[in-house]
Amino acid sequence: MKRTRFSEDQIIGGLEVSEARRLRALESENAKLKRLLADSMLDQAALKDLLAKGVLTPAAKREAVAHLQTCHGMSERRACRVIDADRKSVRYRSTQDDDAQLREKLRELANQRRRFGYRRLHILLRREGVMINRKKTQRLYQEEGLAVSRRRSRRRAVGTRAPAPVLALPNQRWSLDFVHDQMASGRRFRVLNVVVDVTRECLAAVPDTSISGRRVVRELTALIERRGKPGMIVSDNGTELTSNAVLAWCEEIGVEWHYIAPGRPMQNGYVESFNGRMRDELLNETLFISLAHARVEIAVWVEDYNRERPPSSLGYATPAAFAAELDKQWPASPRPTGSAAQPIASTALIRINAARL
Repeated sequence: MKRTRFSEDQIIGGLEVSEARRLRALESENAKLKRLLADSMLDQAALKDLLAKGVLTPAAKREAVAHLQTCHGMSERRACRVIDADRKSVRYRSTQDDDAQLREKLRELANQRRRFGYRRLHILLRREGVMINRKKTQRLYQEEGLAVSRRRSRRRAVGTRAPAPVLALPNQRWSLDFVHDQMASGRRFRVLNVVVDVTRECLAAVPDTSISGRRVVRELTALIERRGKPGMIVSDNGTELTSNAVLAWCEEIGVEWHYIAPGRPMQNGYVESFNGRMRDELLNETLFISLAHARVEIAVWVEDYNRERPPSSLGYATPAAFAAELDKQWPASPRPTGSAAQPIASTALIRINAARL
């Protein structure tokens, strides 16, 4: 039997008027559903394309809308609806300066001071005469991606500490400790650091492959000749610092030497903090070719630390400036014994010249 193919008009013509209208409505609704499904699939494909892009800030949303218009052929209205963006904010164009010179200066300082955060970089900008709000410095710092990577923190020990200075007296308390590193050849060396607790000054940073108790006594004697006798010296229980040479020297000079509890480095927190800054900003950033090279680099860093670096604990004043201000507040006559007024130690410059010779 021969099959007969009927056209749509023939089929509709054979139906009643009401049935034809219902068929037309069903076809129209089906077409709308197909369009909605196609639009939804296109929106999903566009959103998947934007998954790798962060679409949070107004600038990022403008870039996303432009991308959808260019790559997916969407209108501005539809692209804004897909990413849930306000068309006014997308069309907005800022009239403010992009701070290109300031950003360049901030990047330059961050490259010079690789371990400085935005607060210390802000202080350095202000020193150079750049009048800028701290929050703006923080915003530019974050936009330029200059954040310092965090190092894993260690558990802090709790124990009996030496009494903290009640009054901010110059030369009241010194702290000693060793920090270790190695040269490019693999040979290890150590650095004897001497820090004033009140002013955060580094009086000496002595690098050598071996530092005995007698060497510690010689370095401290030279410091006392220039700086005056401290009220107290704090250190750990290392063999060099508990040697007979050190004990005899303390009895001869009349200096009180306080040893922290074993295994409690945070009882000597001032010099431990200094050691952390030295390791973070210098030792981890520099490959030392020789011991002479290490002496020069450490001396330069100590000089910069004393006269340029702004510690937050001193209100972002440098240790040298804070010590000078403290000397004005405490004249030599009313000071207790062990707080004689002396200029800041010139250890760095002395060691630079010695290394060059």
